Amino acid sequence: MPPPLRAAARFGIAYRAEREEDEPFLRALYASTRADEVAASGWPATVQQAFLEQQFRAQLLDYRSTYRRAEWLVIERAGEPIGRIYLDEMDGPIRIIDISLLPAERGAGLGTAILKDVLAAGRAAGKGASLHVLARSPARRLYERLGFRQVAEAGLYVLMERPPPASKR
Repeated sequence: MPPPLRAAARFGIAYRAEREEDEPFLRALYASTRADEVAASGWPATVQQAFLEQQFRAQLLDYRSTYRRAEWLVIERAGEPIGRIYLDEMDGPIRIIDISLLPAERGAGLGTAILKDVLAAGRAAGKGASLHVLARSPARRLYERLGFRQVAEAGLYVLMERPPPASKR
């Protein structure tokens, strides 16, 4: 079930299930999230492009095999895709597998609003949330502001969790 549109409603977005024809958009979206990092490699453009394609495919296969029950959602505004959010409502916390927005959509509060809506849905269900993030990602500060705390390291990534709401007795 997509997160409710409360905080994110003011951005005029909608969620829909990913479709096969979304793949070119999703590939370009993924590349946009890694463009600066890959450009810093100094590799020729063709090698960068091949690397990004390989990484996109690897991520897709990993996500689909690891999170078999997940929701694969495209974020749209005015019928145009502007991002993606992948969620898995496991038995424990809600796993935020991925949230990515096009570069033009970043930094204006949309990602924060979407995450607040996901966290509100989790609170209503008595659940916390968890996610993996690159240890040096600027997004980590956002997650910390939203109450996530690092609980483990896994190579370049850290696992962050936001605990479930305290039970009322």
